[in-house]
Amino acid sequence: MTVASESLSASVASISPAMLALAGGVLAALILLVIVLFLCAAGLRREQAEEADLRARESAMRMAELLKIQAEMQGRITAMAEVFGARQSELNQAINQRLDGMSQRMSSTITEQTKSTHENLQRLQERLAVIDVAQNNIQTLAKDVVGLQAILSNKQTRGAFGQSRMETIVADGLPMGAYAFQQTLSNGSRPDCTIRMPNGAPPLVIDAKFPLEAWNAIRDAGSPEAAKLAGQQFRRDMEIHIRDIAEKYLIQGETQDTAFLFVPSESIFAELHENFEPVVQKAHRARIVIVSPSLLMLSIQVIQAVLKDQRMRAQAHLIQGEVALLMDDLGRLDERVRKLQGHFAMAQKDIDMVVTSADKLTRRGAKIEALEFEAGGDVRPARDEETPAKSVESRTGLLKLRVVDEE
Repeated sequence: MTVASESLSASVASISPAMLALAGGVLAALILLVIVLFLCAAGLRREQAEEADLRARESAMRMAELLKIQAEMQGRITAMAEVFGARQSELNQAINQRLDGMSQRMSSTITEQTKSTHENLQRLQERLAVIDVAQNNIQTLAKDVVGLQAILSNKQTRGAFGQSRMETIVADGLPMGAYAFQQTLSNGSRPDCTIRMPNGAPPLVIDAKFPLEAWNAIRDAGSPEAAKLAGQQFRRDMEIHIRDIAEKYLIQGETQDTAFLFVPSESIFAELHENFEPVVQKAHRARIVIVSPSLLMLSIQVIQAVLKDQRMRAQAHLIQGEVALLMDDLGRLDERVRKLQGHFAMAQKDIDMVVTSADKLTRRGAKIEALEFEAGGDVRPARDEETPAKSVESRTGLLKLRVVDEE
């Protein structure tokens, strides 16, 4: 330590005064700089403190504003919660009401649908019952058709079927005695039906035989060539049958100059006129009229009207006699009615006279009732000045009358 002190002292002693002065100046400048820096740091700390204080106040103000805004937001949130709660309750109530209404409507709709379904099922059952009955009828009809087919497959039974239908139409439309079946003519032929015409005219002949074999061959043909051949065969059969009717049944003076060929089917009649026009024209030229069931029925009705007119004309003299007797009775009735009318007129005149007399008596009684008489005579009595005038009560009220003599 002593050595160090001695070395330091030697070092200081060796330094010049100028160097010492310079070092002192530098040291003073350093001390001054340190003081200035300390003062600047103190001002800077003061400014920073002031700035921090300002920032703290601003932060407090902002915090207060934030708290205020938060309070307002809480209030608004509370209000919105209340509004949402009210709206939610209203919505729940509306939804419940709508659900109740929908439930009621659904219940009523389901009830109506159930009722409608029950009614539809009931109607369906009724229709099914009708269908069952119709099916049974169809089955029965199918059996009948099979039986009819079996009948029509035989020529004799088919002819009997057409004849029975023709006989049914004739028997339903004409009275007994106006027709005859299987009547023998002078040439030995026996037509299916003869209808007696009025006024002594010859009877009308109806033939019910129709060549149905060739017609069925047309229907059963599988090719155009077979159908053409069947059509030619049917045309030949029809021409032969028309010629036979004209030769056997058209007898001058014994039968009408026109005969009927009965076709037992409307469809066959229509196709015959549509596809076999030459056959129809040939029948017309031979004075053979082809008739269907409807045309035969119409012809029978016309003949029935003619027969009725003929019977009316035959009974015309009886009708005239009855009309003459009726006119006599009517004349006597008119005479008696007129006499009765005269009696009624005289009785009415007597009644009018009785009513007139009654009216006169009524008026006379009213006049007598309105008058006052004294016992001494018919002179108008003197009115006492002290006695007030007497009043007479009429039918319409109290009326004071002066007593006057009237004739």
